[in-house]
Amino acid sequence: MRVAVTGGCGFIGSHVVDRLLAAGHEVLAVDSADTHLNPGAEFARLDILDLPGLTRALGGSEVVFHLAAMADVEQVTADPVRAVRMNVDGTATVLEAARRSGLSRTVLASTVWVYGAARSEPGLDGEEQELDEHAPVDLDRSGHLYVASKLAAEMLVHSYRDLYGQHFTVLRYGIPYGPRMRDELVIARFVQAALAGTPITIAGDGRQTRNFVYVEDLADAHVRALSPAAQDQTFALEGSTAISVRDIADTVDRLLGPVTIEHIEARTADYTGRRISAAQAKRLLGWSPKTTFTDGVGRYADWYRAGNPGATR
Repeated sequence: MRVAVTGGCGFIGSHVVDRLLAAGHEVLAVDSADTHLNPGAEFARLDILDLPGLTRALGGSEVVFHLAAMADVEQVTADPVRAVRMNVDGTATVLEAARRSGLSRTVLASTVWVYGAARSEPGLDGEEQELDEHAPVDLDRSGHLYVASKLAAEMLVHSYRDLYGQHFTVLRYGIPYGPRMRDELVIARFVQAALAGTPITIAGDGRQTRNFVYVEDLADAHVRALSPAAQDQTFALEGSTAISVRDIADTVDRLLGPVTIEHIEARTADYTGRRISAAQAKRLLGWSPKTTFTDGVGRYADWYRAGNPGATR
């Protein structure tokens, strides 16, 4: 199958391209830079808002994976207008280019951050019930602009299906980590601080949790999402174990320490983590994460120490 990947030279996108090529697909990487370009893929250097250029580039493909977005929440906060253009207008541009080019499906990269806006009821034990892809969203709880932009992008793919018959798959990523991740991401910052012998800083009390997903496990889900079973479905690609920020620091300390830990003020509207089910991905796609957190952090540290280029994108 011939597939396109927007953001195909970025952190997650480059791993998706790698895995698609390994599975025998023809791949077009669409990006504004060739930072992590796999030489086995075709490359189109394009602005994601260039509708005529994107329409031409997608011609001949069957599916487009739309990963290009502003994903750094600090950048979203600093430049909200550009964030909306990238994450909302960019999604509309990809959907329209896919429609004009006759693609069968658009696979949208979303995030478990959207569950911060989900409503839930307490279970019999008084604790919050596990959330799945059908959890209703309360717009009053959308909080961070990044969440709002991703919810808007998800709404667009549903509208394009209803109006134009354009099929979709939504992949709500758990918090990804691994080789090629941005230096600003928490695991990268902690590992690099430990290797440099500088203190690790934790925003808030460090009890906020994430279900991290190793990037190669995440990329595997994209290949599986080409299955007909994934059409018009949403999948939470959540990690199997809740890891607190303090757990990250302790893991880095065990692998690379000893390290010094300092606490700073918590971030505004940070995603605090919720119990999210990945059962649908396992049931329909046969997917579940395989890499343990300690192994994944160790692999990233090995990659970083090996001096791999482009580690900041």
